[in-house]
Amino acid sequence: MGVRRVWIGVVAVLCVVATATMAAAQTMPQTAGTTLSGKAVTLAQAVRGQRVVLVAGFSRAGGSGTGAWVKAVEDDSALKGVAVWQVAMLAGAPGFVRGMIRNGMKRGLTAAEQERFVVLAEDEAAWRSYFGVAEDNVPYVMLLDAAGKVLWRGHGAAAAVEPALREAVK
Repeated sequence: MGVRRVWIGVVAVLCVVATATMAAAQTMPQTAGTTLSGKAVTLAQAVRGQRVVLVAGFSRAGGSGTGAWVKAVEDDSALKGVAVWQVAMLAGAPGFVRGMIRNGMKRGLTAAEQERFVVLAEDEAAWRSYFGVAEDNVPYVMLLDAAGKVLWRGHGAAAAVEPALREAVK
């Protein structure tokens, strides 16, 4: 009987640890970044209190698909009223080229779009964990509620995955 209680205790502790680990992965990192318009911002604070779609790129290939996601979300009537923020992780890029990369990302974006485009250069592992990054060459997308809870997550081309996001909003 004593061994059984010990095992039940061990299982209970493991469940608590697993739950805490999953909750930590659901908490957005508090990394400071900069919008493409040049403003310092902490994304977790900027999106607090609103339903939001985050579209992130963790490589040049992954980042090139984020624009299609923003357009798909903004053009979908089911997603009207949902704020859209783009995130670019540049931690892996050498410091001396980050300015050139930022300038390239700004091309073709309106001032309003630049305000909702955050460039991050720190805490890459935490952001990869938060988005659940398994492959760098595709964009990652999340739908958050006003409290910051992840309601939906996906990755890949907007044309293929955006219908699933639309269903999650319903």
